[in-house]
Amino acid sequence: MATQNLRLGIDGLSLIVKEHFKLDPFVPGILFLFCGRRSDRIKGLLWEEDGFLLLYKRLEAGRFQWPRTSDDVADITPEQYIWLMQGLTIDPQKVIPKVTPSSPL
Repeated sequence: MATQNLRLGIDGLSLIVKEHFKLDPFVPGILFLFCGRRSDRIKGLLWEEDGFLLLYKRLEAGRFQWPRTSDDVADITPEQYIWLMQGLTIDPQKVIPKVTPSSPL
């Protein structure tokens, strides 16, 4: 995930993945997401083993809750992706901690 200039197409975005983030854009099943400065548009780049799929979503109202670490890569879960597309934050606000019992009941 990165904040980028969304005027770029497949070649420009795959070059950013390779050169800036030092990742391989040709890994099948990995969706690279890019968000514009206004956070109302998102592009996705996905290698499908026979070519790239370029996805684009523009919100008519509202903004994506995009993390403000614009130069960082974030690995998100499928659940976090759904949250992002619904306009929610990908960072859970409050998580119930897991407990390991010290002795059986």
